[in-house]
Amino acid sequence: HFLAAHPRVSAVHYPGLAGHPQHALVGSEMRGPGGMLSFEVAGTRADAIAVAARLKLFVNATSLGGYESLVEHRQSSEGAGSPTPETLLRLSVGLEHADDLIADLDQALAG
Repeated sequence: HFLAAHPRVSAVHYPGLAGHPQHALVGSEMRGPGGMLSFEVAGTRADAIAVAARLKLFVNATSLGGYESLVEHRQSSEGAGSPTPETLLRLSVGLEHADDLIADLDQALAG
């Protein structure tokens, strides 16, 4: 909800949000929407990479995660010809307190 309301975020891709196209499916087939989500930074590829670089609690890594929260600029991982939006960051949320993760995202998006 924090990311969806942030002025520097142009889109949030998370089935836990009521507006997501598969939101109802999550309720019928899963115990919950899970800890994976992605969002698009308003701006350019460089803006998205800068946001990821400013994060302090999220580890910059390509993985489905472990106990720590991770961030990844997906297009950089996929390479040339990637269909992923250039401003998309993928998050895997770990065990850190939600308030700490939100504060970290807030400071990173503030620039």
